[in-house]
This record gives sequence, structure tokens and C-alpha cells, in this order.
Amino acid sequence: MTVADRHDVAAATQDEAAVVEGDIASALAALIAGSLATPLATTRGRVGPRSLIWTSLQRPALDPIDLFAAARSLDLEAALWFQPAADRSIVGIGRAWAVEPGGPDRFFEATVAWRSLLADAIGSGATTDLPEAGPVLLGGLGFTGRAPAADDRWAPFGPASLVLPSFAVARTGDRASLTAAVGPDQVGRLDPEELERQWDELTRRAGDLGVAGVLREAALRGSADVRGAMDAPTEQDALHVTDERPDRTAWDRTVGLFAGAVGRGRIDKVVLARRVMFHADADLDVVAALRHLARTAPESTTFAFVREGTTFLGATPERLVRTIGRSFETVAIAGSAARGKDAAEDARFAAALLASEKDREEHAVVVDMLRASLRPIVETLQIADAPAILPLRHVQHLVTPVSGTTHDEGGLLALAHCLHPTPAVGGTPRDIALALIEEHEGFDRGWYAGPIGWLGADGDGELMVALRSGLVQGATATLFAGCGIVADSDPAREWDESRLKLRTMIAALGHDAEDDR
Repeated sequence: MTVADRHDVAAATQDEAAVVEGDIASALAALIAGSLATPLATTRGRVGPRSLIWTSLQRPALDPIDLFAAARSLDLEAALWFQPAADRSIVGIGRAWAVEPGGPDRFFEATVAWRSLLADAIGSGATTDLPEAGPVLLGGLGFTGRAPAADDRWAPFGPASLVLPSFAVARTGDRASLTAAVGPDQVGRLDPEELERQWDELTRRAGDLGVAGVLREAALRGSADVRGAMDAPTEQDALHVTDERPDRTAWDRTVGLFAGAVGRGRIDKVVLARRVMFHADADLDVVAALRHLARTAPESTTFAFVREGTTFLGATPERLVRTIGRSFETVAIAGSAARGKDAAEDARFAAALLASEKDREEHAVVVDMLRASLRPIVETLQIADAPAILPLRHVQHLVTPVSGTTHDEGGLLALAHCLHPTPAVGGTPRDIALALIEEHEGFDRGWYAGPIGWLGADGDGELMVALRSGLVQGATATLFAGCGIVADSDPAREWDESRLKLRTMIAALGHDAEDDR
């Protein structure tokens, strides 16, 4: 079902203009009534009160972080997907339906469940050129797809979870679309008027938060450097390390072990990650962290998912895959260096990164894997001849864009299944690298380094790799960073690289940190 085809037969029960300009309650009430009408049920075959009901309406654009913050303030499940450089965002609030599969078949199972739900759906809305408009799933598919332990901080997120929100607001620039959805199990007991009241409260709170944000920024404008003042951490409130795996001793030993395995030809590359748990003196400000990430890393995708009081958030530069029909885009990112203190030093670091045999080798492994994984399923494939530099706030990477077309429209999750995990977060050969990670890393990655993103009703969407990220609950933050290990990897250098990557989230949380000194 394409965006242009999202006018369901249920639209015959009401005037299309009423959906565009009217209110949520009226649109949903008409659709629910239509779903129960005998002539319509006969026409649709299996349509009835247990079908998904949705409607899309045009709405003024809202600040995505303000809207996300409003949902959190009401203790609602919420998701944020924000690409500042493109001025594109999706905010999901509430839960109308979800698919939460586990294991290696989770991509396939999620695709089947989503298509099955949409086959019986009744919806209506304005035709729009926003690809994210209409019913959309938001969430993550986990690094391994293994269910986390009950006492693990990842427990509320499950092995994988893609949620159809009760409200989804898609925005590009000043154009926005609101999609309200009622799940199959909610139709008989949900009051459309109550849904309307909830939306009105969300927009009221989002507006209040927006005004407060403007006042905060105005208060800083007396500073000689407003941006610097807004970004500055509060040094008196340090984040205290309470646990880290692997610790420095285990890290040095494991990097040496992995590098030796590469040197002996057993493996080409393996990615070793760190999990560092911090505690602050007061509750951490998730919303302020998201604003910081969006402001300081506009070229990345700022994201957040709230589950049972825990928020998984970050700003990732790495796309796993994006699809539009048969066309797809992905990217190879591997090889890292620090940013310089000034333009000249920055240029020297970039030149050294481009010339580094170790980093070029690590990057080539990722490019070769993408080529090998995609070749059987693509019709065309374009890969840049040489890597370029991707500059981020605290670190710069080697990057190679990859794009092409597939033989058929298999959809986003089918491509993701082929690509995940890439050597940038796992290693190659994949099975050996994952076995080494499982044996030596010492913690469950959960959704870290796994696919996160959105999936539309037409099977298209975008998944990023969940990097530069962490879990926040109250005053506790659990942050993650990983490094690619090849034959000449030096444990001390890899440790320093992991610290650079942790700085993205440490700075966003507005703190200094023991680990970063």
C-alpha cells in the first residue's frame, strides 16, 4: 500500500475534507461506525470491530522534542525520531498495537505481522507527500534478538519491539501530519472523544514547553557565546562510574586476544564494546540531553524510546538502510580519529585517518561485507571508489556511501535482515565474530548497535544503527561505545577511542565524568 493509496473504502462513509480539516474524534467515530456497517463488512470480507482503525489529518508543525517531552510528562510511552539537518521528524505517543518478536527470524515475523494487520485496516486521510505519514511503526529490533534477563536494564524493551503509536506526528519543515490509530483490541472500549482530549492536552503541554525553551535561550543571549553557554557541562555535577564491562584490565586482554585472532587469519575483524554505568547526584534531564544532541549533532539522527520509566536515547550517524520502493541507501562507517582543537589540527587528524593502514583495513572490511551481502539481492549497486571523512562533534570517521536498487520490493526489514549486524558493529566472518563477542564482552548489548527506526504501511522506512547512545533511568545512565579490532589494534588506542565515543552522551547529559578525565 503506497502513500497515495491510503484512502480506504471506509472513506466512503464520510466527506474527505472532514478528515483533513476536522477533529480526531469525528474522523475515528465515523470510521468505527463504518467498520461495523453490514454493507462495508460484506465488501471488505473480514473487516469488523477487531480491525485496525486509523485516520490522518493535516496539523500545524510542532517542535518534535517539545511534543516528546509532553508525552513523557504525562507518563505515556513515547518515541522520537529526529533528523535536524533535514528538518524531518516522527514522534510516536501511546501504543495502539505492537509486534515484539525475538530470535533470528524477528525481521520476517515483524514483516508478516505488520502486513497482516494492514490487510484488514480501515483508514482515511489526506493524500500527502510525506513518506512517514499514515500508520507507522517505531522501535528497535535488538542486536541479537535475545530476550533480556528480567533484572537487566533492557528488560522493558524486550528482544525487539515495533510499536504502532496511538498518535504519530510526521513532520518535514513546516508540513506535518497527525495519524491517530485505534488497535484491533481497542476499538470496542476506546472513546474517540477521550482520545481527542488527550491530544489537546499533549499539544497544550508541548506549547508550554516550547515557550519555556524560548525563554531559557533568551536568558542566555547576554552571554558572549550563547551556543557555548548552552552546551557547557556543569562540572560540579560529575557522573560517577559505578560499573564497567570490560574493565581496563579485561579490555587490554581481550583486544590483544582479538587482534591475535585476526593476525593468525582466523577472523578479519571483531568489534569489542564497552558498557559503562554512571550515577549522578540528581535525576538526569533526558529532554535537555535530546536538545543538546539535536543541536550539536545535526547530521546524525537523534532518537529516544521510553519504556516503563527508562529512556534509550542517542544521536547516531550510521544508517543501516533506507528504502523507497526498490531503491535503497546504506553506508559503511568504520575507522575513527579525534577532532582537532582548531581547523589546522582537525585537517591533520583527518589526513592521518585517510592514510592510516589500520583504519583503511577496518573500513575495507565493512565495504566488502556490504558488497557481498547485497550482491545476490540487488539489480544495481553503487559504491564510492574511496572513503571520505565524516566529521562529528567529538570524533571523525571514514565513510563510504552505498546505494542501489533491488530486484523486487522486498521491503525495509528484508534488507535489514541481510545487513545486520554489519562488520562496523559485529565483525567478519559474522558468525565467528559474534561468538567471540558473546564469550568475551561480558554484557547484553540489548538494543545498542541494533537496528532502530520506523516502518511505514508501504513497507518502506529507515533503520539506523543505535550508536552514541545509552539508557537513562532517574539519576543512572548506562552508556555504550565500541571499537573495531584488527590485526594491529593497540589496546590503549582503542580504549581512548571508546572514551571519545562516550563523550557524545556524557556531554549531552550535561556533566563531566570520571571516565572522561
